Parts: sequence; structure tokens; C-alpha cells
Amino acid sequence: MVWWRYSNRMRGSGGGEGVFWRTFKRKGLSGNSTSTSSSSGLSTILGPNLPDVWIPRGTSYNVNTASSPNSFTNRQAAAIIDGKSIAQDIRVQIANEIGRMKASIGKSPGLAFVLVGDRRDSDTFIRFKLKACDEVGIASSVSKLPEDCSEEEILNVVTGFNENPFVHGIIVQLPLPKHLDEEKIINFMSPEKDVDGFHPLNMGNLAMRGRKPLFIPFASKACIELLLRSGVEIIGKKAVVIGRSKIVGLPTSLLLQDSSCRNGYRITGDVCFEEAIKVASAITPVPGGIGPVAISMLLSNTLDSAKRAFTFT
Repeated sequence: MVWWRYSNRMRGSGGGEGVFWRTFKRKGLSGNSTSTSSSSGLSTILGPNLPDVWIPRGTSYNVNTASSPNSFTNRQAAAIIDGKSIAQDIRVQIANEIGRMKASIGKSPGLAFVLVGDRRDSDTFIRFKLKACDEVGIASSVSKLPEDCSEEEILNVVTGFNENPFVHGIIVQLPLPKHLDEEKIINFMSPEKDVDGFHPLNMGNLAMRGRKPLFIPFASKACIELLLRSGVEIIGKKAVVIGRSKIVGLPTSLLLQDSSCRNGYRITGDVCFEEAIKVASAITPVPGGIGPVAISMLLSNTLDSAKRAFTFT
């Protein structure tokens, strides 16, 4: 088993078992707000009271011809939702809350990652998340296992994090190699530390009317947050969710029910941006859209977990 940590770049530890923890100073973030709208749970999902048809400013749109096949011909391009600025606002609020927690009780949230194999996309996502932890003052650790590790090895790592009082959130980076049972590993995680929101208890409560999950999957939570902060009312709308993954598509659909790179690769979205921008009212770019806000929602979930553990309000 190989353990490593992130410090400006990824470094191999050269073996040896252990978890490397970092406690960060807040940097690059400031603000006066002490409340986090993203931490308020399902109560924020209803959104503001806006007209049934939302039209971006400066857009001329004839509601009566909206169903015509040619109705989009002369429309202006979609309003682009700036995920980076929204994410920054959320992180300022989270950093303030963590600062208040440290000043009051001398404690801060801890987030642990489990990374299996050498998938380049997974490495990239972990780097982004670690950097975000650094910005707001969340202590983080990463345990890296080889591609051919056994299920028992992963479960042992998860058990250690489940029992560690300094860990308030656990992320098993998906997807896992095919020989590993993702469901079994996720189910083995403590629901109280499942900041991904994928444990059956959290997903089940999300799907059932009248119940509240401990955590909402942070990518889906980010989708809702972007809509609300952009002034889009959700109630009464007809929504199309492209993609049916358990990570984003499924939980997003549940939340929407009423009650060219130097590295040789790039991160892309799920639709053709150049075509969608011509017919959509609003759209998020990639990168700079859902991603930064999704990571901010992960930080928010971790903060909420720490607050529950410390009974801090």
C-alpha cells in the first residue's frame, strides 16, 4: 500500500503505510458573510418567485412562438453562468465558517480521499479538490492504492477513516477498477461521513418524499445552486437531465422533482457547447461551470459533517 500527499504537485512517498495530514491556513479568501446558503439543505431548492418562462436580460423572446421549429433562429446566444465566481463566493462563506469554528472550539473539518490506480482524470479531480481544501482551511489526506489492490485493502482503509475522529468526510474516487465492487465499498462507508452522498441511506432519503439525506451528492447540489443563484425558478418547470449516472444524472433528476490542453487532454461537458448555446437560455461553460461549484459543495458537505460531529452551530 502506497500513501502520498499533495503539496503544490503530487509526490510519491516511496512506500510506507500512514496517512499524511495537512492543516492549512486560510489564504486568498476574505469576506464578511458568516452564513452559507449552500449549507441550508433542501430548503433552498424552491428558488425565488419568478415567471414561468425565464428570459435572460437583453434577450428578445416570443413566448407564443416558442414551440415552433424555427423559433430559435434569431435568438441571442445563451447567458453563460459563471461558475468560477459563484464558487468563489461560496468558498469565502465556507472559509469564514471554518475560521469561526477554529476561533470558537479550536477544531476544523477533515476530509480523506481514497484513490485507486493511476487514472489521469481521477488524479486531476483529486488535485482540484485538495487545492480547494487548502483555500478554505480543511485538513485533507489522500491514501493511494495500486490498480490491482484487493477489496479487503480498500475496506481496511475506509474502516480506518470511519473510526478516525479527525475525519469528517470520506471520498472514494470513482470509478474504481472493474475487479472491485463499488457498491460494497460505498455501503461500507459511514453514512455520517459520506460527503459524496452515494450511501444507500443518503440516496434513499433523497428519493423519498418527506425525508432529508445527511448529504446531497455535491455535483447535483451544484447544479441546483447554479440555477438558484442565477435567478432560475425550478418549481413548475419541465427539466431534461442528459446522462443517467448514479453520480450526477440520477440525483440531479431527484432534486428536480417538485415537492486543447498542454497536458494532452482536456475536460469537456456532456453536450456540444457551440450548438447548445444557440438554443438554451443559460448554459455553463466547461471548464469554469459546474466543476468549481461542485467542489465547493463538497467543501460545504464536509463543513456540515464537522458541525454535526462537534455539535457546532
